[in-house]
Amino acid sequence: MKFTKMHGTGNDYVYVDLFEETVNNPENVTRFISDRHFGIGADGLILIAPSETADCRMIMYNADGLEGEMCGNGIRCVAKYMYDHGRVNRTNISIDTKSGIKYLDLEADSGKVRQVTVDMGEVRLIPKEIPILAEGESFIAQPLEVEGTTYTVTCLSVGNPHCVIFTERIDEIDLDTIGPGFEHHPMFPNRINAEFVEVTDRHNLNMRVWERGTGETASCGTGTCAAAAAAVLNGFCGRNEEIAVHIPGGVLYDTYFDSGKITMKGPAVEVYQGSIEIPGHIYGK
Repeated sequence: MKFTKMHGTGNDYVYVDLFEETVNNPENVTRFISDRHFGIGADGLILIAPSETADCRMIMYNADGLEGEMCGNGIRCVAKYMYDHGRVNRTNISIDTKSGIKYLDLEADSGKVRQVTVDMGEVRLIPKEIPILAEGESFIAQPLEVEGTTYTVTCLSVGNPHCVIFTERIDEIDLDTIGPGFEHHPMFPNRINAEFVEVTDRHNLNMRVWERGTGETASCGTGTCAAAAAAVLNGFCGRNEEIAVHIPGGVLYDTYFDSGKITMKGPAVEVYQGSIEIPGHIYGK
């Protein structure tokens, strides 16, 4: 199987071009190639497929093999791949995802995309649309008990579900211990991504993330959007203003507009190309 290894602020995936390749049993393949000791090593697998309604379709799997709805860092890398490898020759493209078609603006230098801005669409606040098992029109700054500790959380969706916790000294948090409690909390029927966010000022946030199906990652593009939107909804930051979200893998820039839509801007990097032999029992042969 031919592949391309790419990352957005350290959130790394293995990308396979389905315009040329075929992948059987993607769930099993994802688990195999994501292993950092016995496989390639990645936060998951992203398939770049033809689309009848957009320039291409992004199909993403978390490291545990389960398909996700959306990946903010991943979609920027898909856009870079499409442009750098000659699949498109425009700097305004569309990509179909499980959470709908997204529109992207590409910034290229010497024929290579360096940075991408994504229109992530509307932030969803209604609990049943996230989804979370709660009543009302939103779940902003509400108490949530996780394994005996009560946290103040804000839940929302930016194409996939997020739970944002504003706190201090995030570097001291043991995410390996508390992250699974959030991800598998019974209030979240499809599990959830949990962001632990420290507010620096009205234009800067620090964030660590526990991604469902993967664990702690260096970055989560949708997670930074969730953090920025939650910061606005809680009065820490302003609408229509760019917010820099600092994650271990770098910085992403998000803007939450009066319309309810949010955009994300950040880099996309191709690390290397290669090929890997998939064992027959994994590939389904």
